[in-house]
Formats: sequence, structure tokens, C-alpha cells
Amino acid sequence: MRVILLGGPGAGKGTQANYIKDKYQIPQISTGDMLRAHVKAGTELGVAAKKIMDEGGLVSDDIIMGMVKERIAEDDCNNGYLFDGFPRTIPQAESLKEAGVPIDAVVEIDVPDEEIIKRMSGRRVHLASGRTYHIIYNPPKSEGKDDVTGEDLIQRDDDQEETVKARLKVYHDQTEPLVSFYSKEADSGDCKYLKINGVGGVDEIREQIFQGLG
Repeated sequence: MRVILLGGPGAGKGTQANYIKDKYQIPQISTGDMLRAHVKAGTELGVAAKKIMDEGGLVSDDIIMGMVKERIAEDDCNNGYLFDGFPRTIPQAESLKEAGVPIDAVVEIDVPDEEIIKRMSGRRVHLASGRTYHIIYNPPKSEGKDDVTGEDLIQRDDDQEETVKARLKVYHDQTEPLVSFYSKEADSGDCKYLKINGVGGVDEIREQIFQGLG
């Protein structure tokens, strides 16, 4: 099972990725993890990537593609793999296709922007323990205080409404075009395209995905 997972920030991709990889016994491949591993190991690709990152640049698609090809040749990818956060752009999707990397299914977890903003901007965290709350869905017993220690909860910078809106804009500009790219691929029989309603219970969403993947 070779899957690409698409969806905006806060759409619940991380949660569903865990279910998919457990069910099909496949590794989750994130470009961030690959980059860190190559930089740490000091590989040729890692050295090239580190130089670019140190200068504040974006690592080129060629370097990312090189890492992807190496990664999917590893033994744990024999049953397949799950791409999370990759491809992020049309050129990356085209590179993947040109490289002959097989994809069985693309799963889009579709959540409206206003729901994502509500989910993310409502998050509160107790920094010392990592315990997370939500002002609507999972509120602490006392407003703004951790249930266990009574210490203050904070809102991460990443979860502030303006930041969430900016991240959504990047998603719509760069990644959303992949929806029509992979829908066309599915029309020509190259892969399955599943559009999953990402609003609702976690289990309900998981079942929709599993039914679609078959």
C-alpha cells in the first residue's frame, strides 16, 4: 500500500497516518525526518541540504527526490510507504511521477478553513508536561490552568489565529493544486483518489479511509 496523505494544517493527518501505517505495516515518510537523518549522518545529500538550510534557503526538489528514492529502497518499504507532507508542490509531484515512484492511493482529509482555525486557535498547552487542552473540545477543569499542577496553560505561537491563517494560505497556494493533479491521475487509472470528510469523530474518519483503501 503506497499512499500520499493530503490535507491542511490541523486536518488530523498525523492521527490518521498512525492508523494507516499500523494497519498496512508501512513506514511513514516525512521529508523533515529524512532531512534530519541525512544531516545527522553527514551523507552527501545531508551535507548539501545543511549548507542550504544554514543559509536560510529551501532545500531543492532534486535533493529531496534523491532522499525519497533512497528511502523507499530500504527494506521496511517492501510493503509500501506513507508520504506525509510530500509532495508539497506540483513540481515535486511531477518529479515523483518521472522517477517512476509508484502510488496506489492519495487520501485527502478535507476540513473547512473555519473549522481548522477553530481547532488550532483553541489549543492550549502545559509546557512542562506537554499536556494539551482545547477551550471547546477538551477544556481544562479551571480556565487557563493545567488539571494536574494548576499551572498556567499557554497558546503556542503556531496556534495563534493569524499564524494559522498564514499557514492555510501557503497550503492553498502551494499544496491544494495537488488535489486536481492527483484527481486527473486517478481518472486515468494511475491511482485511487479518496476525498475524506475530516469533520467528525476520529474513528469515523479512520473507517472512511480504510473502506476507501480496501
